[in-house]
Amino acid sequence: MIKKIQSFTIERIEILNEKGEVDKKLFPKLSDKQVLEIYRWMCITRIFDAKAVNLQRTGRLGTYASMLGQEATIIGSAYALRKQDWLFPSFRYSGGMLLRGIPMDKLYSYWGGDERGAKPPENVNVFPLCITVGEQPLHATGFAWGLKLKKQNAVVLTDFGDGATSTGDLNEALNFAGVFQAPVIFLCQNNQYAISLPVRKQTAAKTLAQKAIAAGIKGVQVDGNDIFAVYKATQDAIADALKGRPTFIEAYTYRISDHTTSDDAAKYRNEKEVKEWQKKDPLQRVKIYLEKKKLWNEKKETELQKECEAIVDKAVKSYEAIPRAPREDIFKYTIAGGVA
Repeated sequence: MIKKIQSFTIERIEILNEKGEVDKKLFPKLSDKQVLEIYRWMCITRIFDAKAVNLQRTGRLGTYASMLGQEATIIGSAYALRKQDWLFPSFRYSGGMLLRGIPMDKLYSYWGGDERGAKPPENVNVFPLCITVGEQPLHATGFAWGLKLKKQNAVVLTDFGDGATSTGDLNEALNFAGVFQAPVIFLCQNNQYAISLPVRKQTAAKTLAQKAIAAGIKGVQVDGNDIFAVYKATQDAIADALKGRPTFIEAYTYRISDHTTSDDAAKYRNEKEVKEWQKKDPLQRVKIYLEKKKLWNEKKETELQKECEAIVDKAVKSYEAIPRAPREDIFKYTIAGGVA
């Protein structure tokens, strides 16, 4: 006798298309004012990002991981979090860190090689960003379990790239979260490449979201270039997390830039592919949506660009005025090993 004992489906959420049209039935509860605020944060993220790349190219910043093309995934998820919620970010989530309260000059300082820049201000629930691929979900899950044990009304969101789904760390975190029903949200920024390795060579699974099923938790895929879909999925995940139901969100997006400023993506992907994804620009979608609602025009766009550029320029000046950390710190925080 053969019995079917389990089956599953993975749903995909799409709300805002490339023409600026929305699915009104799925549209989240966002006021026009909130949508304008979201768009402003997306613009700040993009300009911060472009400036960071320029600073690196001129020797004023260290190796940097660009967010170009992934602003909807980053800002959509960060904006959905409540003040009491926590963020355990990856190295490609700088925009979300800014939105959650990390000072811009301090973040530039971190990317400039000063670890002090990763220290969050008081009452800002953001852990230092993680460079090691797939490591922060373990920290996030353990922290979320602690919140549950303390019966706190808060959840944890941790983001990571598609490459992290090939690591043991992430799968251990998923399993632990499922067993202990930790209030944690796993946000996978599936930007199609783990440095030079495409997703199709990482897994035979049709989606990355289905990797959550084996851990007994919910998996959902969203259009990662659709700010409203990401926001809704994160809001739904927060509600579930508070009930002890973790969620794995696969944000299907694309890394327009190189993996980092030390990479050359032209060596492993073709220009045609990049151009096709550029047509799906997340900022352009929101701009068209706002224009259709008569909430936006070119004059306002110009004013916003100038405002964001001024914010970023001010942060750069502040960053470059920060006294550099003592060289001795390199050795002060290095663990010495040996045989007793």
